[in-house]
Amino acid sequence: MYYIVKFLVRLYFRVMYKMTIEGRENIPKDTTVIYACNHRSNADPPMLGAWAKGKFAFMAKEELFRNKLFAWLIRSLGAFPVVRGKGDTGVIDTSVDRLDSGRSLMIFPEGTRSKDGKVGRGHTGAALISARSGKQIVPSGICYGEKLKFRTPITLKFGAPIDPAEYCEVCDEPNPRQLVKLKNRYMADIKFLVEVEPEEQTETKENESNE
Repeated sequence: MYYIVKFLVRLYFRVMYKMTIEGRENIPKDTTVIYACNHRSNADPPMLGAWAKGKFAFMAKEELFRNKLFAWLIRSLGAFPVVRGKGDTGVIDTSVDRLDSGRSLMIFPEGTRSKDGKVGRGHTGAALISARSGKQIVPSGICYGEKLKFRTPITLKFGAPIDPAEYCEVCDEPNPRQLVKLKNRYMADIKFLVEVEPEEQTETKENESNE
């Protein structure tokens, strides 16, 4: 059922919008990862999940689980509840468990939807989960104009994976300062994917390869 639903969701986005997918080859194979993505609309989780490899899990506000039928549907797709604004530390343990059980994790580190399309500062939740689990972070970007409407051109981009071991010790209690450095890295990569024009991205990559 899971992959049938995933296929139908992908088909829906292909029909509704002009989808372009870039960088899917960057997603590591045969392992779970953490997708850290910018947040534009409620369509982001299913859109990202439609092209994520394998099965995935994602956090959803607890209010969405009050309707039993809808709760069953999103749980079957990998959702688990999080209590916003109350320091729900148990969600970190749940996230690590999902990664260890064979599901990749989708996180929107800005914590809220962007109204102008610009990428915000972000939080360290993805960094903490990555350091606790040892799983790589795949920066991701959803790019389109001001409004999402029928046949809007959308580009979904996947960047190069980030190994948490390059920034902090992989353990149950990682160093907070190191987590900030890891957070700054994936937020910078997300911003690069979303806000830098394709021509500038190509030029930047060429300059990096020549250094």
